Amino acid sequence: MAYTLLGHDFTPPDLHAKVTGRAKYAEDFRVDGMLFCRLLTSTMPHARVKIDATAALAMDGVVGVLTADDVPPATAPAEPILTNEPLFVGDRILAVAARSEELAQEAIERIKVEYEPLPYVIDPLASLFPAGPDARTDGNVVTQQGMKTVKWTAADFASGGENTLPMGAAGAEWSFGDVEAGFAQAKYVLDETFVTAALSHHCLEPRSCMAYWQGDKVFIYGSTQSQSAVMPALARLAGVEPDQVVYIAEFCGGGFGSKINPYPAMGVPIFMAKKTGMPVLMRVSRHEEGMFGSSRPAFQGRLRMGFRADGRVTAADLSIVQQNGPYSGGGDLGAAAGAITLLYQPPAMRYRGIQVSTNTTPTGAQRGPGQNQIAAAIEPLIDKAAKALNLDRVAIRRINAADNNAKYDAQQGPVTSAYQREALERGAAAFNWDMRKTRSGQTNGSKVKGVGIGQAFHAAGRGGLDGIVRITPDGKVHIHCGVGNLGTYSYAGTSRVAAEVLKANWDNCLIVRGDSRLGLPFSSAQSGSNTSFTMSRATYAGAMDALAKLKEIAAQTLGGKADDYDVENETVFAKADRSRNMTYAAAAQRAIDLGGKFSGKEVPEDVNAVTKSGVAVIAGTGLIGVAKDNIAVTGMVPAIAVGFAEIELDRETGKIDIVDYLGVADCGTVLHPMGLSAQIRSGAVMGFGMGMSERHIYDPQNGLPGNTGLYQAKPPTYLDVPSHMQTLAVDIQDPQNPVGSKGIGEPVEGCATAAVLAAIADALGGHYFNRVPVMPDMVVNAAARREQSNKPLQVSTA
Repeated sequence: MAYTLLGHDFTPPDLHAKVTGRAKYAEDFRVDGMLFCRLLTSTMPHARVKIDATAALAMDGVVGVLTADDVPPATAPAEPILTNEPLFVGDRILAVAARSEELAQEAIERIKVEYEPLPYVIDPLASLFPAGPDARTDGNVVTQQGMKTVKWTAADFASGGENTLPMGAAGAEWSFGDVEAGFAQAKYVLDETFVTAALSHHCLEPRSCMAYWQGDKVFIYGSTQSQSAVMPALARLAGVEPDQVVYIAEFCGGGFGSKINPYPAMGVPIFMAKKTGMPVLMRVSRHEEGMFGSSRPAFQGRLRMGFRADGRVTAADLSIVQQNGPYSGGGDLGAAAGAITLLYQPPAMRYRGIQVSTNTTPTGAQRGPGQNQIAAAIEPLIDKAAKALNLDRVAIRRINAADNNAKYDAQQGPVTSAYQREALERGAAAFNWDMRKTRSGQTNGSKVKGVGIGQAFHAAGRGGLDGIVRITPDGKVHIHCGVGNLGTYSYAGTSRVAAEVLKANWDNCLIVRGDSRLGLPFSSAQSGSNTSFTMSRATYAGAMDALAKLKEIAAQTLGGKADDYDVENETVFAKADRSRNMTYAAAAQRAIDLGGKFSGKEVPEDVNAVTKSGVAVIAGTGLIGVAKDNIAVTGMVPAIAVGFAEIELDRETGKIDIVDYLGVADCGTVLHPMGLSAQIRSGAVMGFGMGMSERHIYDPQNGLPGNTGLYQAKPPTYLDVPSHMQTLAVDIQDPQNPVGSKGIGEPVEGCATAAVLAAIADALGGHYFNRVPVMPDMVVNAAARREQSNKPLQVSTA
């Protein structure tokens, strides 16, 4: 379908504020009488602490100290606001509030902390070993039922050998089909052990937060990916009802999964403000952000996969041990298994996984959680199978690719749409794959070329959220948006659906967002690449309600039935006689006069309580369209991305230059072409870092982190990426979205990581590291046929 607005570039309304510096982030706000607080964090990986803050409290200008005893406790294994038993270096012990930030920091340095050291764990396998240490005192494995103690037997470890991942009792497992029969039918079987590294989110904006109280109402200025979706959880964190929370989050300087929901550190200024009776700003430093901000969990895994002679997968068997960090962590390992079921469509598969607590940075969702780690691990091995079977690398992926009849995950449920094969074919043509692959192994002195393909996936859509669209008597169309401004402009792209439905001039539309006092609907959390699918549907629902009310008001005012009317040029008119019409402005005034459902005085019963509160704020100000998205979602919504890379590798220095990159997205209708291109390219940059430079390093002798801050963590710079990257979209509508769109933000990272790793293996003649990231010393060792410095199952190593 041809659209007037969707699929066309536009200038997002907040762009000028960002590029001119007028955008206000959480730490930019100031309130009269505001205090500044600083944190005291643990210097040990696991300990019990005793605190003496007497000297700090005696300082002039120091107003208060907040400890774990002053805040609500967390239910294990959830991360607490503050703790008397820190579980990693950087865990928050207490906070000091003072008249200035410098004074608060000086007070921190006068506090005496006595540490009682406790056992710590960096390598998950060490904790699973009989009599191995545990990262926590209440168990070593996170399960859906809470913490458990799980130890594997010596026989379990012996069965794997030194270089193969063992697998004892699993924390979760499932299977479908006849796995062993599938392997028996296979012409070729892979059996590979792999490791993917943990790495930090490196949000450009640290998780700073400001809060103050007015009576029982708390005002919070934060940095979250989501806006209205965080309200219930913020209320629980603060210990109040949702209608007692005002949340302002106009801009978010990056989250990548770590700021989907309110995070425990936000509780520090909330409860410090309550204790002191004064506004409190907590600015988090770059160092602190790296320590407790969040990270992607590491995997220790083993994959067996069988292939027919034509490359079709016959069976898969996946085992994963997840370095889970000290708290709840995330479900990356299960998501990794689900990705295999979608991208390769195995007729039979078994999965076993276990989340082992470690005294490392807390883990959580990071762009493509689980799916991107497994893409990095498995995609180069697909090339290994292609080589063994003498198949083209595109062909082996095409024969296994998901289509609209694809099955997903343990339950083998349906999908809404999948055009993986089309993404492969269009990408291969645009990248000129048949010509490029002839460059494999070409040398120029110590340098050698390689080409690679990568694929990745993420579930990318939901339903059942709410939309609010308001037309005011000045004729303006106000699109009330509960979507967080996490930097992707999805809040604006999905809002344009309302203008499309109402055939409104975009310059006459205002997006209302960023402040819970402005009448926002309950929207999805900005997570899982779901916003494009989920919120375009919700906005569509709100706009369709506004459209129906426009027609109904016209019929009541001008005569006839609502179906007799249509809209154009911000006017509602009779289809049989265009002279019978009224402007949107007049209809909005009429809605106020009519009241009831037209002006928001009456609200549909099925919308969320947050939406009802939002409508109450704006009721009586115009024509109010408000509705819940009740269109059925009868399958998983897959976002699929394919990447093609050409690299040049120096066998003497290990330096890898990415010569060219193409990213292809299966994302349904493209809402915002420039935004999509930026998503594909920026995702690729993150993918290059995941594949070639970023990792957590810990000293196993003392549990101390070995690389903190951006410089040591080594996210990519402009010097590490191609000067030009190509982007492409399949652009076939998803049938379960009224405008055909679905998300894509996460798998565009994983496919880039996988493509570059596959190209590195190609340049080295088929050397598969089975480890991410691939560092220069590893390349040099491989080229020289020397042993690597790390053992196959080691994690968090330099």
